[in-house]
Amino acid sequence: MRLQIEQINMSEFGYCEGDICARKGCKGVVKEHGVENCSCHINPPCGSCTAPRGYCEACGWEESEDEIVNDYVVSVNKETGAYRCWEPRPLDPTKIDWRTSSHTYSSQICEGVYPEGTTRDQVVEKVRGTFGGRFESFGNGRFKYIAYTD
Repeated sequence: MRLQIEQINMSEFGYCEGDICARKGCKGVVKEHGVENCSCHINPPCGSCTAPRGYCEACGWEESEDEIVNDYVVSVNKETGAYRCWEPRPLDPTKIDWRTSSHTYSSQICEGVYPEGTTRDQVVEKVRGTFGGRFESFGNGRFKYIAYTD
């Protein structure tokens, strides 16, 4: 189980300029397209400056093509409409953030991260199922919680 958690940490993708892309093992460097038609002088921040501009020349990834669908970042090929990539979205360790997956007919797994100093009760408040639940693991900024939903 511990190995699986370590693999999740290593599979986070680059989004900022200069980061390693890491999508499907890509070792390319993320770059950003330039800003066009900036209107920050009228009403900052403008849509041009806040729009996704990241890309990777090595694998062809374009941040503007990514969509978030049920805890996954989906990259769609604009020409064919086919999914190029379907990867778990990166979790934000600055807040209580998690992904859900099915467990049984009456429960789901909530696996995520939390900032330093967060208590178990604070996490339960966010992920508790309709009929409660239990922690499978909690510590070092990561948790796995089984939520009873039915």
